[in-house]
Amino acid sequence: MTAKPRLLVQVLTDAMRFLSTLCFMALMAGCQPQPADPAATEEEAIQERLMATDGGRILLRAIDAAGGIRAWLEAPTSAYTWEYGGENFLVKSHLVASNRRRVIYHDLLALGSRPEPKPLTAQMAWDGANAWVYPDTTQINPRFWATTAYYFQSIPFVLADPGIRTDELPNDTLDGTVHQMVRITYDDGVGDSYGDRYTLYVHAETGRLSAIRYSATFGRGRPTPDQMTETLMYYLDYITVDGLTVPTRFESYAYSNGQKGELRGTASASDISFRAPFDESRLVMPEGGRVQTFPAVSE
Repeated sequence: MTAKPRLLVQVLTDAMRFLSTLCFMALMAGCQPQPADPAATEEEAIQERLMATDGGRILLRAIDAAGGIRAWLEAPTSAYTWEYGGENFLVKSHLVASNRRRVIYHDLLALGSRPEPKPLTAQMAWDGANAWVYPDTTQINPRFWATTAYYFQSIPFVLADPGIRTDELPNDTLDGTVHQMVRITYDDGVGDSYGDRYTLYVHAETGRLSAIRYSATFGRGRPTPDQMTETLMYYLDYITVDGLTVPTRFESYAYSNGQKGELRGTASASDISFRAPFDESRLVMPEGGRVQTFPAVSE
């Protein structure tokens, strides 16, 4: 055999060894455990929890109509300007919340009474342990208001949290349209208002949340049903932002004996984003702020 054929054989042999090594390495890489996807794991747990009850399946339908669990889990923050007011009270702020950690900070923009609330420069936050407002002379209860806008705006997503019970109720009508109904209650110790009760109106055809009825129990533990009053809140003017379909307008009415009463208040959300950066430094209360202890009476 001449030198050239011997050289060719050697080259081919080396190439085969190299390819064999690559194939072996690729095979071993495929056998290695892949990094866990936290969102997928949490999504599976939520799906399993909600699918276990008839009420949970209706709630899941409302979540799907709003973009789905996965879109919510992949939204790092919620940010918007929220204004809520009735005849004698109004609060307006721009908030940014961490959807995973449920900590929130606000720039307070206006406070007072309609039609001319006072503009102001103030801050408010819930840091996961304490609620505070700065400056301390600001006339608002941050233990109540720091999380209220976020919670109402984030329904139905936040109702998939652990410690929440979902019970199907008979179908009912809202303004002549058939809705599936779900009663929401909380285990003891879940939040400051574990005695709250929510009833969801889920549109029978679209699955969209049309309204809720709620009884607020902040600072009162778990009162009996006869000690609770209900409010009917409409969820209106939906838009889709960052893959989530959310309301931008709310109307609240008195509700008693199955009947809608007078208008109590309205709210609106604008400048909505679910991708805004979160500034951790904004959770730290400036000097001259006030921590609101619990229990406290909402203002």
